Amino acid sequence: MSVEGHVTCGRCRNCRAGRRHLCIRTSSIGVNRDGAFADYVVVPARNVWPQSEEIDPDLGALFDPFGNAVHTALQFPLAGEDVLVTGAGPIGVMCAAIARHCGARNVVITDLSDYRLGLADAVGAVTVNTARQGLREVMASLGMTEGFDVGLELSGAPAATRQVIDVCNHGARIAMLGLPKGGYEIDWNQVITRMLTIQGVYGREMYDTWYKGSFMLGSSPELRDQVRGIITHRFAPEQWADAFEAARSGECGKVIINWED
Repeated sequence: MSVEGHVTCGRCRNCRAGRRHLCIRTSSIGVNRDGAFADYVVVPARNVWPQSEEIDPDLGALFDPFGNAVHTALQFPLAGEDVLVTGAGPIGVMCAAIARHCGARNVVITDLSDYRLGLADAVGAVTVNTARQGLREVMASLGMTEGFDVGLELSGAPAATRQVIDVCNHGARIAMLGLPKGGYEIDWNQVITRMLTIQGVYGREMYDTWYKGSFMLGSSPELRDQVRGIITHRFAPEQWADAFEAARSGECGKVIINWED
């Protein structure tokens, strides 16, 4: 079992129109109500997602961030497209894996952390540490003569967003999941004159994202292995402080606390 973490009101205009992911009264588990470190977590039955036998507990534990990646990556068609992912955190790496699974021509991912770029390399993405390597140089080496067709912004970093806009082709589409610390400037002249589409993404599209994610994992052993590979650390419950320290370090993928032993 996995759980959809957004509890929606069912009464607002979006909920009644079947757009629950846009509910204006969303209550998020672990933010607005008790999270999974509470003794008991209560959610509506509709928020519980039964998993097939192919989805083992490790994959089930990752289904929430995997859902974020599915929701972001599938905003736009990917088959045959050149895709740029900015931010090689766990969700960014999963986005890269999904883009490759969906038949993208080139999948390039950027970050400043060699550790996290190593996780992206394992899913077959072209990795670029933008502190040391020029992105346009990499584009040329891939035979890209124009620009990226799709951008997936997962970092929340202003510089990354500006770079996505700079290297996207005219008419490109950009999905943004990364949350910045504050407002920042971008060159709106580029957005307007290049006719770019920028789509904000939050959470999952209830419940279509779950169906699509379950099908992709259930039908692709390779994708299942790639998603499992994002788990880099495991701890017992009594080691919770070490688990949080590992997560804060940035030198990790997903950190799992194992309650089964």
